[in-house]
Amino acid sequence: MTTAPSTKALEGVRVLDMTHVQSGPSATQLLGWLGADVVKLEAPTGDITRGQLRDLPGVDSLYFTMLNCNKRSITLNTKTARGKEILTELIRRSDVMVENFGPGAVDRMGFTWERIQEINPRIVYASIKGFGEGPYTSFKAYEVVAQAMGGSMATTGFEDGPPLATGAQIGDSGTGVHLVAGILAALYQRESTGRGQRVQVAMQHAVLNLCRVKLRDQQRLEHGALTEYPNEDFGDEVPRSGNASGGGQPGWAVKCAPGGPNDYVYVIVQPVGWQPVTELIGRPELATDPEWSTPRARLPKLGKMFQLIEEWSSTLPKWEVLERLNAHNIPCGPILSTKEIIEDASLAANEMVVEVEHPERGRFTTVGSPLKLSDSPVHMVTSPLLGEHNEEVYVGELGLGAEELRLLKTDGVI
Repeated sequence: MTTAPSTKALEGVRVLDMTHVQSGPSATQLLGWLGADVVKLEAPTGDITRGQLRDLPGVDSLYFTMLNCNKRSITLNTKTARGKEILTELIRRSDVMVENFGPGAVDRMGFTWERIQEINPRIVYASIKGFGEGPYTSFKAYEVVAQAMGGSMATTGFEDGPPLATGAQIGDSGTGVHLVAGILAALYQRESTGRGQRVQVAMQHAVLNLCRVKLRDQQRLEHGALTEYPNEDFGDEVPRSGNASGGGQPGWAVKCAPGGPNDYVYVIVQPVGWQPVTELIGRPELATDPEWSTPRARLPKLGKMFQLIEEWSSTLPKWEVLERLNAHNIPCGPILSTKEIIEDASLAANEMVVEVEHPERGRFTTVGSPLKLSDSPVHMVTSPLLGEHNEEVYVGELGLGAEELRLLKTDGVI
């Protein structure tokens, strides 16, 4: 009989978190969930998101709290001489340094990659930028800009409408997940080489990686129309195709009663599922009709096929539609609104919707860790107040005196 270890997966790993807004903090929060000691270094004014989109006056916003759990906060003015000295010591004591400033910002502080390596040859220096080297390098990077330039917006929406952004933050948090993969790989490689290394992920590149199936289809277009798409006309680029899956099995979101904005179920029609679908919608003869009985026969009529399904589904509530489809093992899922998700008991039971107690805000709801490790369970710790751990880090760990700490604050260094 074995006993599970009491340590977390990344226990003992110190992360110097110099990130702000969303892309970087999403990455460092994942590292914190995995057990790393994440020390969030903020300017004395704090991460800008502490004050953005506030729902309560004078309290850290949900934008900040939901991206910065499981971290400690220290403040430091890195533009001052003493601030640079302290940053040097923090780098020396860290395993990972993460930043998502604009291109060249950390270099201008005096901390080039070469200088960082001199301070700590074992450190993993991870950066998020908007774009790689080239004509876009200096562009300002935002979530939807990355979606626009990574292939997502051109392929999202309906054929007769404009390009659309997705609600999933694939530019920011999607890049953060990619960065974590790079950081973990670098830490693993360090075990054999003894050296740290540079890890870089561009937001445009991360979005492109998530849109690879659309580049697959761009190349397929050279050999003819994309028959899995509901579009009638094809040019020389992948079109927007509404809610079509664009994969091997056709799918669509069909309306349900009573017709609210999220009264829909997404249905996928596999070859084996066609016969039970025809029975459910009251058209059993279509199961053997040569015009409908095979996937090849149905491909030119996907719009009509889902119209027939919707004529049935629109008379029933989405949960009843879901129940009937699942009874026949037909792949489907209800369109869940944000309200339904935040109230979903199963997501709470799986610790994906979590309540956290904040010292000033009180109780708030956040998203839990999707990474489930049997020997490294996540204990959610509330986001830190600005500079909450200054004394703990500067006095308790760096060995500064209490009087020096007071002077650092008076002089605007922290």
